[in-house]
Amino acid sequence: MLPFIGREKELGEFALLLKKPGASLVICQGRRRIGKSRFIAECAKGADHFMSFAGLPPREGISKRDQLDAFAGQLAAQTRAPKLALGTWPSALQLLASQIPGTGSVVLLLDEISWMGAGDPDFAGHLKLAWDAHFSTRRGLVLVLCGSVSSWIQRNILNSTAFVGRCSWQFVLQPLALPECAAFWGKRKVAPAEMLRLLAVTGGVPKYLEEIAPSKTAEQNIESLCFNAGGILFNEFDSIFHDIFSRRAGAYRDIVRTLVAGPRTVQQVGRALRIGRGGSLSAALEDLEGAGFIRKDVSFDPESGKSRARDIRFRLSDNYLRFYLKYVEPSREQVKKGIFQFSPLETLQAWDTIMGLQFENLVLGSLPAILARAGLSNVPVLNAGPYSQNKTLRRQGCQIDLLLRTNQSLYVFETKFRQRIPAKVIAEMKEKVRRLHPPRGLSVRTGLIYEGKLDIEIPRSDYFDFLIPAADLLAR
Repeated sequence: MLPFIGREKELGEFALLLKKPGASLVICQGRRRIGKSRFIAECAKGADHFMSFAGLPPREGISKRDQLDAFAGQLAAQTRAPKLALGTWPSALQLLASQIPGTGSVVLLLDEISWMGAGDPDFAGHLKLAWDAHFSTRRGLVLVLCGSVSSWIQRNILNSTAFVGRCSWQFVLQPLALPECAAFWGKRKVAPAEMLRLLAVTGGVPKYLEEIAPSKTAEQNIESLCFNAGGILFNEFDSIFHDIFSRRAGAYRDIVRTLVAGPRTVQQVGRALRIGRGGSLSAALEDLEGAGFIRKDVSFDPESGKSRARDIRFRLSDNYLRFYLKYVEPSREQVKKGIFQFSPLETLQAWDTIMGLQFENLVLGSLPAILARAGLSNVPVLNAGPYSQNKTLRRQGCQIDLLLRTNQSLYVFETKFRQRIPAKVIAEMKEKVRRLHPPRGLSVRTGLIYEGKLDIEIPRSDYFDFLIPAADLLAR
């Protein structure tokens, strides 16, 4: 098994729970393959005892009896209890409580909790009663409820009055930061551009990064993982959508497809799918956001720094999904027949545009590093994120990759990933700032976050206040 990488902050938070005298209930969420189970197992190294149970993946005809039988088998394998025929979840949870060691700290993981409760609409209620009656009284116990189906956790745990006041910690595991991603190449001297080409496909998803062969080039890895009928990323798309969304997978895939070319509002998504804006579409977008595939970017007023609640765009933040839909899916039949010819990434249709969107996702996930590079680590930031200004009769439209607002200044950042970055980026940025029409009294500072060779006029002009090479964001 590869060494555990990253998550230092979350590991520290969990370690504090293990030092509490009482019991703790923890909710862990995150995208499939983000490493939730591995993270909890790593946390449990600081405990005296660790017990882990996982629900069976969804399939046709799976029942409560199947889940209980699997639970009984896992319990018997980790304790001295024989495998019993368990008829109900109350009896199963009571038996589990009776097998928890009487002394020492304990981490108890119930993984893929929504799968575990399949077939029993009262599962969450049984779990609440078991917590109150058995687990909450065990000193030094940390019970972790973990799952990829965030909508189930939100509905049955976080928004349930039954669990109000019972959760000690609720957190979402995000993709790894760029320096953590770089660690998967070990001590090899790999150029930032090559790392970023591969991260444009995998993002910061640990399971995908673990599949990297560091001795191979980015192109060789992508061909092996994505354009090989046996590659993990060739079959991953259908698998994760089926496991998370089940019967709704087809409709949710269609929504994601509308975001491949760039962010859209709810209305724009609805028009693309020829459906009206309503509760079902909004709920689907929330489910996709909870699953870690899209992000809801709320624009803000540059003058006040306050969010505009109605100015929302949904962005496909998962790099793998975009790459799959744009390049792998259209080639599936050729790959299966063994007649697909892999081409250099730079020759793929609209590669510059897609790579720009993928690089922007990586940059937006590295905000702390950007703040540090801009000298803002200890400066209050009122708001930050992508900015979109619609065209009206009084103003022109503009798109800004990253806009930061502090008390005194606006920071306008452009992201670029190209082999050569031309000097015209200066004129483009000047035009964006002009259209932004910054309020009087606010300073405007500009930055370029880039990978590629800069035209000599860019640093010579001294226009940008910050020139941040991607290598700085990848630095460990």
